[in-house]
Amino acid sequence: MDKLVIEGGRTLNGEIAVSGSKNAALPILFASILLDSPCTFSNVPDLRDIHTTLKLLHLLGVPCTYENHTVRSEPGELIPEAPYDLVRTMRASVLCLGPLLARIGLARVALPGGCAIGARPVDQHLKGLELMGAHFDLEGGNILGSCEKLTGARIVFDMVTVGGTENLLMAAVLADGETILENAACEPEIVDLANFLVACGADISGQGTSVIRVRGVPSLSGTSYAVMPDRIEAGTFLAAAGITGGRLLVKNCPYDELKAVIAKLEEMGMSITHHPGGVLAECGQLGLSGTEVETRPYPGFPTDMQAQIMALMTVAKGASVVEERIFENRFMHVLELMRMGARIKVSGHTAMVHGVPTLTGAPVMASDLRASASLVLAGLAARGTTEVRRIYHLDRGYECIENKLNAVGACIRRAEQ
Repeated sequence: MDKLVIEGGRTLNGEIAVSGSKNAALPILFASILLDSPCTFSNVPDLRDIHTTLKLLHLLGVPCTYENHTVRSEPGELIPEAPYDLVRTMRASVLCLGPLLARIGLARVALPGGCAIGARPVDQHLKGLELMGAHFDLEGGNILGSCEKLTGARIVFDMVTVGGTENLLMAAVLADGETILENAACEPEIVDLANFLVACGADISGQGTSVIRVRGVPSLSGTSYAVMPDRIEAGTFLAAAGITGGRLLVKNCPYDELKAVIAKLEEMGMSITHHPGGVLAECGQLGLSGTEVETRPYPGFPTDMQAQIMALMTVAKGASVVEERIFENRFMHVLELMRMGARIKVSGHTAMVHGVPTLTGAPVMASDLRASASLVLAGLAARGTTEVRRIYHLDRGYECIENKLNAVGACIRRAEQ
């Protein structure tokens, strides 16, 4: 198991590039189950979750190759079984459920386990698929799904669910008739999935809104498709410029999809401008000031940036408030930030942060992917040495983050824990 050793207090300056989006690439890759011909996916990040997905697709009968951020998939004889050994390492594995039912009418998918940041149940996925004609049993920790043929239905989600919207969107593209998804998630990654499916021949409208209409088609063909840039990685790099008092040109930055994040960073005193070559982020001459953040579904402030902006708040002038409205257990990074000298008080879903002049390096433990990123940011700003342990979380969502940050002035090395 590796750790990152960060020598803090260095100002970051230069150009830094954003990789393809993990959260867009995963459902798009699972959509290859729906295709009856080869497909090429570009701008696919080189991450552990991506390679786990490719292993699972191979087991399901969709052989894939990965080289230089490009995945090539081939249609094969589908096998409707997603084993627990793979599903337990990545919750997104449940996204094979809808495509398998749509394509062959059978699916046996291990029920995902718990998650450090809170419960993310799949009941909305199953309820929607049942309305489309699927039947489910639970046996030995596996979801057993079957259907004669999925048919279109009007599905109203009880709550906004990104994974549920993705699963049912993929199921609906080959179903008979029209499916209407109401109270659907609006995230850019869902728009990217829908755009990919349309490029393959699907009939979809309303993506990016709360009502998505899908008219089923007989089949989908492979195409060539580039995955969107990762907006959370981009937001993390914008935050890195602010917390180090630096100046970064973030290339391949999805500016429009980051408006809620950019607005808060600007409130804190950063200057962020959109240029043809990327997004230029720099800390203002007066430094950072406190702000208030409330996480909400897109287009609100993303929960996946909550931990990172809290790292900035720890060294901002005055007080800040974070309201976490998506996950019930997403303040696990707070105690680790406090080990570095941060002043934070948590009450329920609210964290009060009082900025301090400087953080001090310390050994800290990452609890989840975005918590890892917040600790890296804190380490960049801290005086002395910070060791971020259990960075296998970080490797799930950030491609070679230490190399990218070192290229713009950071001092980070990977070492055995």
